[in-house]
This record gives sequence, C-alpha cells and structure tokens, in this order.
Amino acid sequence: MSAVEQHEKEKEKLQKGIAEFYDESSTIWENIWGDHMHHGFYDPDSTVSVSDHRAAQIRMIEESLRFASLSEEPTKWPKRIVDVGCGIGGSSRYLAEKFGATSVGITLSPVQAQRANALAAAQGLAHKVSFQVADALQQPFPDGQFDLVWSMESGEHMPDKTKFVGELARVAAPGGTIIIVTWCHRDLGPDEQSLKPWEQDLLKKICDAFYLPAWCSAADYIKLLKSLSLQDIKSADWSPFVAPFWPAVIRSALTWNGLTSLLRSGVKTIKGALAMPLMIKGYKKGLIKFVIITCRKPE
Repeated sequence: MSAVEQHEKEKEKLQKGIAEFYDESSTIWENIWGDHMHHGFYDPDSTVSVSDHRAAQIRMIEESLRFASLSEEPTKWPKRIVDVGCGIGGSSRYLAEKFGATSVGITLSPVQAQRANALAAAQGLAHKVSFQVADALQQPFPDGQFDLVWSMESGEHMPDKTKFVGELARVAAPGGTIIIVTWCHRDLGPDEQSLKPWEQDLLKKICDAFYLPAWCSAADYIKLLKSLSLQDIKSADWSPFVAPFWPAVIRSALTWNGLTSLLRSGVKTIKGALAMPLMIKGYKKGLIKFVIITCRKPE
C-alpha cells in the first residue's frame, strides 16, 4: 500500500469513527444539554449548573461574533452562512434567526443532519436553514459562497488542518468573515521542537476517546491563515471562560438521567465520558487551550 493510500485509509477510518461517535452520542447530549453542542462562555471561576448552560452557550456565540467585529449595522449583516461541523444545528438556527440569513450546515453524522433538519422544520426555519452530510475537507459548495464561515468546535476533528483552513477560505465570499473556535494545544516555546512526552501521552488518550487526529496550536492556525493572505487575523485564549464547562458536564453525567442515558447510548459515548477528566487535567496544566481565531477574506 502506498503512503497516499495509507493516508486515505486512515482518514476514512477517522471519519467513520467521528460519524459513529456523534450518531451515538447526539441524542443523550440533546436530552441533557439542549441543541447547542459546544462549550458555554462563563465568568471565570464561577460554579454553574445545567440550567445556566444554555445561556452560556448563546453567550459563546455572541462573544464570538463580537470578537470577530461583525457589524451591528443590519445592512452589513451576513446573508449566507455555512456552519462547518454543525452538530444538530443549534448555531445555524440561532445565526439564521439573528441575522435573517440563510444557513447551511454540514456534518459527517447522518443522525445529526436528520435531527438538525427536523428541528429546523419544527421551529419553522426549514426555508432558511438546511443540513447535509458532507466532508469539511471537500465542501460541496462553489467558491466565494458565504458571508460568514462558522466553525464552532469542529476543527479539532480535522485530520488535515491545511486543507480544512483552505476550504474555509475558499467558500468564504470576498470580504466574508471566518470564525474558528477550537481546542488547541499550547503554543511551543522558541526552543521547543515538540510537546513534552507526558503532554503527548495525555493528548493521545483524549484523541482515542473523542476520535481526534493530531492536535495543533493556535500559532499553527495563524500561520496557515497568513499563508492564504487572509486579513484582520486575531486570536485569543478563552480557556478561563470555558473552565466551568467540563465539571458541569461530568456533574450532569452523574445524575440518574445522565447515567441511564450513558449506559443506553453505547461504547463510544461511554468511552468519551470517561475521558472528560483528562480534558480537565489538560486545561488545568495549561496544555489544552480553548481558542478563538477570526479573520476576513480580502474583498
């Protein structure tokens, strides 16, 4: 088998794992946490309950838009949005309603795409929002299609970050905004060639549980964006604002509803749940960073 064939086989195996993981776990997530499958934005050091979580997830969307300097002027609002790695469509529906825009979401999970479309129909948004199964590394859209390219916690699943960022830039319209919110590992120091062995070991355990390829740093993303001549590139470490999230997820998993749902959901979901303390350890040790990166495509 050639190196190219081996690479393609590994990519297919990863994508199958991601799809099955989310096929299996999306229902339990929705039952406990609602339709936004991403971190909330919290006051640092706050203790939160599940009931706080939806408001914090909406705050994450709003803070991301604010960080990207999206105009408050309605005439400058995005009209066409793509949600890359859309989950069950929480962000797409929220953004479409907020801006009066059309939005399309893509996911590897057929279960997520079906549920996202059902929720859009139930909320009277089927004419505005649609979802389909597609590969973020080969998006089924023409060049320059979207005013807002949105990727909320999907970049960590992408095996080829160069191709991922290239596709985000390709489908963005001239002058369009790209927002990437993702888990990264810490930036390397000037004298470091790689992460420390214990850091690599911890990330590998997390990768195995959540079907993630190799991690990269915010600095790696910024380098890729610069190589594509994107403008107004900004980034920030939002780890302190999401720190209360994982303890809250664990607490919800330990409720009777959480435990019974977990046991019914399947092996992949249970494996993911058992890895949650590893995420907390990574955050606390400064290894895992929750990062926002925004930029604009030249007009």
